Amino acid sequence: MGILEGKRILVTGVITDSSIAFHVARLCQEQGATVVLTGYGRLSLVERIAQRLPEAAPVLELDVTDEDHLNSLADRIRKHVDGIDGIVHSIGFTPQGALGGNFLDTAWEDVATAMHTSTFSLKSLTTAVLPLMSDGGSVVAMDFDNSVSYPVYDWMGVAKSGLTSTARYLARYLGEQKIRVNLVSAGPLRTMAARSIPGFDELAGHWPERAPLGWDTSDPEPAARAVVALLSDWFPATTGEIVHVDGGFHSTGA
Repeated sequence: MGILEGKRILVTGVITDSSIAFHVARLCQEQGATVVLTGYGRLSLVERIAQRLPEAAPVLELDVTDEDHLNSLADRIRKHVDGIDGIVHSIGFTPQGALGGNFLDTAWEDVATAMHTSTFSLKSLTTAVLPLMSDGGSVVAMDFDNSVSYPVYDWMGVAKSGLTSTARYLARYLGEQKIRVNLVSAGPLRTMAARSIPGFDELAGHWPERAPLGWDTSDPEPAARAVVALLSDWFPATTGEIVHVDGGFHSTGA
């Protein structure tokens, strides 16, 4: 029996089989969970990727900025499972004008898009699924260290700071319902999302040099394992927490 035996997990953000979300979904299934995926845009691509899991998982369309999608989400999930024990938020988007050193010149419209998609969506996704979590559960969101500024990350860094705070407030308000909300702050990984960040190599280059345990930018498995652990019952009294999976980079000085 795995540590997620019998649990029902909603995983968002699967785009390719190199994404953290894909590896989370795979590990969830290997640990005994039933998985439901969401996708946005190229659903046919997500459906093909879902076939590469140990068991093919259903894929639901979800634009986290679309109220109709959110309002219908619980009912659409019910067609596949009768409840949800865990949510994985692996969603983020920032327009190019808000990245790559454009911080001082970024228009509010681009900032608003980044905050809506990457930050507020944690709250909107969680509350949309809340009717299915009557027995409590775990929400885990993918974060990136935002205790300092980084070159080229710009307004996505601000959005991640907002995500951190959003998770803490969700943890406060959902604790009475026995729902835990935590973050996994992974080091930089060469995912499809990373390729959209101008100057990603400059951002990621320091991790293998400075992380005490080293860091492999092509290996999402360590981050995925942390997510699965937080989804399990092995952290029953942990909420509002950030688990760093970055080889220890966040703990070092220059």
